[in-house]
Amino acid sequence: MNKPQHKARKRFGQNFLIDESIIFQIIQSIMPMPGENLVEIGPGLGAMTRPLLNAAKKMTVIELDRDLIDYLRTLEGLTVINEDVLKVDLPKLCEKGEKLRIVGNLPYNISTPIIFHLLSNVEMVEDMHFMLQKEVIERMAAQPGDSAFSRLSIMVQRYCEVVPLLEIPPESFDPAPKVMSQFVRLIPYEGNPYGIEDDALFFEVVKDAFSMKRKMLRNNLKSLLSEEEILNLGIDPKIRAENLHIEDFVKLSNYLAKRA
Repeated sequence: MNKPQHKARKRFGQNFLIDESIIFQIIQSIMPMPGENLVEIGPGLGAMTRPLLNAAKKMTVIELDRDLIDYLRTLEGLTVINEDVLKVDLPKLCEKGEKLRIVGNLPYNISTPIIFHLLSNVEMVEDMHFMLQKEVIERMAAQPGDSAFSRLSIMVQRYCEVVPLLEIPPESFDPAPKVMSQFVRLIPYEGNPYGIEDDALFFEVVKDAFSMKRKMLRNNLKSLLSEEEILNLGIDPKIRAENLHIEDFVKLSNYLAKRA
């Protein structure tokens, strides 16, 4: 079957990659190999799928748009899942024990929920390569003190090393988005490198600390910790959350875990 004539749909956040030189650089960055458990989210018209499949020989794609399914199923070696990625049972994709290598040109309007969904199953993931809005990657990779440092920075860095790769201009897509894009590699850590005792408490502390970004830590965390308790942990209660390191949030949440 020839590639379908398909108009990008705004409700699916579709911006199809059309720049062959960018596609080549992306495939070089991913370096897919036969035998790997490769999964692509939102393959669209298959611009990345075809070269990935050529290298990997077999792979799985998750595509919500029903109008693209018949075409994708003509590609030999491709397993097609016609479903919302947020509802896909990821453990079923690695029943044979191989970790997932996940790639995708993610819809910018729901990229963060998709990433959080994948991070909730991160023990099954070898690595992730995504096309995202450049601003989102800047927030994911931001360090304490950066204006972009946020709850998202910590949520992602708690699980993964963030490696920003090539920047991609709007004209590399059809239709062209109104923002710059970037390609990123996320490499999950082995085990629990930060020594977090209770993930739920850790994320509660992070959420509350960033709830009002302009306020001091003592104000945002007053329902969890007193100013004295924060101070006793060696943390200045008068600074803002954006100036704390992940290790500081770990100190706060581990203290709460022990206090409980």
